[in-house]
Amino acid sequence: MVELGIYEYSSIKEIKGALLVVEKVRKIAYDEIVEVIGPDGEPRIGRVLEAGEGYAIIQVLTGTEGLDVKTTRVRFLGETLKIPVSIDMLGRIFNGRGEPIDNLPEPIPDDYLDVNGEPINPASRAPPSEFIQTGISVIDGMNSLIRGQKLPIFSGSGLPHNQLAAQVARQSTIPGRSEEFAVVFAAIGIKHEEALYFISEFEKTGALANLTLFINLANDPVAERLLTPRVALTFAEYLAFQNDMHVLVIITDMTNYCEALRELSVAREEIPGRRGYPGYMYSDLASVYERAGRVYGKKGSITQMPILTMPGDDITHPIPDLTGYITEGQIVLGRDLHEKGIYPPVNVLMSLSRLMKEGIGKGRTREDHANVQSQLYASYARAQDFRALATIIGESGLSPTERKYLRFADMFESKFLSQDIYENRDIEQTLEIAWDVLSILPEDELTRIKPEYIRKYYKGGS
Repeated sequence: MVELGIYEYSSIKEIKGALLVVEKVRKIAYDEIVEVIGPDGEPRIGRVLEAGEGYAIIQVLTGTEGLDVKTTRVRFLGETLKIPVSIDMLGRIFNGRGEPIDNLPEPIPDDYLDVNGEPINPASRAPPSEFIQTGISVIDGMNSLIRGQKLPIFSGSGLPHNQLAAQVARQSTIPGRSEEFAVVFAAIGIKHEEALYFISEFEKTGALANLTLFINLANDPVAERLLTPRVALTFAEYLAFQNDMHVLVIITDMTNYCEALRELSVAREEIPGRRGYPGYMYSDLASVYERAGRVYGKKGSITQMPILTMPGDDITHPIPDLTGYITEGQIVLGRDLHEKGIYPPVNVLMSLSRLMKEGIGKGRTREDHANVQSQLYASYARAQDFRALATIIGESGLSPTERKYLRFADMFESKFLSQDIYENRDIEQTLEIAWDVLSILPEDELTRIKPEYIRKYYKGGS
């Protein structure tokens, strides 16, 4: 075992991008935190990315601009990176390193926690359960978010994922729970105007009181992008497991995170994997996503909703592909719906919440919820087939029932899917709208709903 301590070296071999190579070192460890001291005498924070025999590769979190190999010194501190945490951080805005940027004093810390988190014993993990109400019908009704789940949003360039993320952050609650609910919002590599949008949205709606923002801007150091989600999740773990709070962590945009990972991998001259991304990207993403969950004996929980933009709307791209393997479903935004003016433009047939049935139904949302979700999905899929057929033979060539499916699809998109960005629907409203739409179809077409629910909720067709 390496006996760590404070050691200082000036044997800098090379500075390359955000990386710094130090020679003739000893008694260092992977992920150890360092201070990099340049000609100006101001220490910069870094961490050990690779510890070898007599050398170390340092990732400088605040960038290497102004450093040179002759005058730069590196001080190894003998510990991993820890951040101060406090309940007073709720309602505050921080940069990607956890430093306040809202012109308010630094919170007095209650504790210092490792940004890498503490692994949860698999035997201590409680299965995700309990419904989180986002107020958005297409999520609550058809792709329900469950407490302790990780449910990503797959978007594309120009689609309204920022608006959707802000709406989820503003509106999310756990109905009927006495424990406090908080949102931790991490923004990675976003533009300045995007940051202003999020801040103004949360301030004007009063949502900032139970929300903490960690913002890494596009002009911030690339290395900081890899730190931002870990800082946010460390604070979320403090709220959940030391303060018994239910925490929803929203991370946008994980594509920027992966691009930073690829950039640093290129600087290290590593052998690339798919499309130039490092081969360890799967395990690196898992180290972020797997920090969601519930623990037996703890009242609090962490639920994750990471957001990524698919390059070229390609769902087979390595970033969405690997994310889909790790997480429990996905919500996919569709460009065709967006072009129709529908918000949120969720492609229902490509979206899935694998843990939905663990948190809905009798005693949780409503007894008919699972049946309604299944029927909506099946009917919309069938309606899409009839739409395709109508483009070939014309609507007049369809049967009366098939034409009702076309009407159902139009109403489903305009009434159920579509809602205002500030419209907050509870689950009862969502299910009532679903029955309004389903009642367009003949009763004998509702093959996925129990007869007692049809008798109770079906509205007679039209």
